[in-house]
Amino acid sequence: MANGITNIVVVGGGTAGWMAAAALIRVLNKQVTVRLVESEEIGIVGVGEATVPHIKLFNNLLGLNEADFVARTQGTFKLGIQFRDWGKLGDTYIHGFGVIGHDIGLTPFHQYWLKARLSGMHSDADLHDYSVNTVAATRGKFMPAPTDVPAGSPLSTIGYAYHFDASLYARYLREYSEARGVRRTEGKVRSVDLHPETGHVAAVVMESGERIEGDLFIDCSGFRGLLIEGALQSGYEDWSHWLPCDRALAVPCARVEAPTPYTRSTAREAGWQWRIPLQHRTGNGYVYSSQFISEDEAAAKLMANLDGKALADPRPLRFVTGMRKKSWNRNVVALGLASGFMEPLESTSIHMIQAGISKLLELFPSDGVMDPVLIERFNERTRFESERIRDFLVLHYNATTRDDTPFWDYCRTMSIPDSLKTNIDLFRHSGRFFRNADEMFAAVSWIQVMIGQGIMPTGYNPLVDQMPDADLPKFLDSIRDVISKNVDLMPTHQQFIDRECKAAAVVV
Repeated sequence: MANGITNIVVVGGGTAGWMAAAALIRVLNKQVTVRLVESEEIGIVGVGEATVPHIKLFNNLLGLNEADFVARTQGTFKLGIQFRDWGKLGDTYIHGFGVIGHDIGLTPFHQYWLKARLSGMHSDADLHDYSVNTVAATRGKFMPAPTDVPAGSPLSTIGYAYHFDASLYARYLREYSEARGVRRTEGKVRSVDLHPETGHVAAVVMESGERIEGDLFIDCSGFRGLLIEGALQSGYEDWSHWLPCDRALAVPCARVEAPTPYTRSTAREAGWQWRIPLQHRTGNGYVYSSQFISEDEAAAKLMANLDGKALADPRPLRFVTGMRKKSWNRNVVALGLASGFMEPLESTSIHMIQAGISKLLELFPSDGVMDPVLIERFNERTRFESERIRDFLVLHYNATTRDDTPFWDYCRTMSIPDSLKTNIDLFRHSGRFFRNADEMFAAVSWIQVMIGQGIMPTGYNPLVDQMPDADLPKFLDSIRDVISKNVDLMPTHQQFIDRECKAAAVVV
C-alpha cells in the first residue's frame, strides 16, 4: 500500500505524535520507516485525560492489553459525563455511553418515555433511570459487558471509555513504537525546507543542523502548526463567536475519595470546570472566556473548588476554537491541536486524533502520489466531523435558561449554526433526531444532552401509540427495575480497579 512512500516523519510528540507513530508502524509495518522528532523542552499540552469509547478500537488496533494499559497510565473507567448547573443552576444530568432503554422495532425507547412523561403516566421518571451506564455511574459501579450474558441483558449494553494521565499514555505509546522500530530524535526544529517546484515539505532542519527528509510529514506540533501553518500557511477557521471560551487553567489535586466512573463538568460564571479522577490524583481545570473573567479570578475560583490539596500551580493555556482550513495540505497531514481545537467539554480531543489517523490510513496515497482527490476527501470528512462536534458543543452553551452572568446571557442569546438550529427545532417538535452519516455522536448522545439541558419536546412519534396506554407504564417499570437489579450485581468502580488493573503507587 505504501509503495513510493518510504519515509514518514512525525513532527511533535505527546499524545498525537505517539498515537500517529504507533498506528503507522503497526499498520504499515515493514513497508515504511517512521521517525518522530520532539523536544522535551517544549513539552506537551496534556489536558486530554478523558476519552470516549472509540479509543478502545484504537487500542485494539495496536493489540494493547487493557489491564496493562489502564495500570500503566494510572487510568480509571468512564461511563459518561456528569453536567452540573448547565441548563439552570441546581440542575444535574449525565450524558452516558451505551444505550437507553429498549427500542421497539424502528421506534427508539425515548419516544415511549416521552409519551409517558407528556401524558403524566410517569411524570417523575428521569430518562437516566433507563440506562445501565447512568444508573451505574451515579451508584459508583463499574464492569465491562460480560461475555456470558444474553444479548437482551442490560449488562450487554455497557459502553465505556477511560480517564488516564495523558503524559503516561504518550510514554506508553512511545515504548510501544520504539520497540517496533520507530526512531525518535530529540531536539527542536529550526526551519522547514520546501521543494522549489512542488511546494511540498522536503525536510525539517533541526537546531543541531541535521536535515531530516521525508516523503510524508505528520504535523503534531500543537497549536503552532509548525508545518501545516508555519510552512504551508493553510489557514484557520475561527469558531470563537459560537464557542467563546479561549483560555484554560489546569491543575492536579490529591485524590481524597474513590474515583467516580465518570467525568464531571460544572458550569461556572464564565465557563466550566472539569474534574477527571485518576488512580493517583484528580485532574482539574477551568475553561473560560477571557472576555468575561480575568485569569486571576478564574484561578481563584478553580483553586477554591478542588476536592483535595493542589499538587501544582495552575497551568495556563490559550486557544482559539476552530479548525484548520486544510488539515491535509500537499504532503503534510495535521493531527491533534495542529489540526484544530475543540474544547474538552465532551472529551473529543483524543478522538479527533484517532479519527485523523484512521482517515489517513483509509486514504493512504498509492505509489507515493499525493492525489488531490484523496486529499480533498480527507479534508471534506474532517470538516464534516468537526462541524458536527462543534454543533454538539454549542448545544451545551446555548440550550440554557441561565442569565445570572454576562457570559451565560451571551451564550443563551447568541446566534447558532443553522445545522444546529434545525436539529433543535426537530427535536423540540416531536423528540426526533436523525444521525447524519458517520458523525461522532449518535442519537442517544444528542437526546440525553437536549433533555438534560431542558429542551423538552412538545410531542412524540405517533408510532408509539401502537402500544396500548395500559401497557406503557408496565413497559417502562419493567425496564427500570431490570436495570436497577443488574446494577446491584456490579462491583464498585474501585473494587473493579483493585481486582483487574491497579496501578503502582506514586510518590507525590
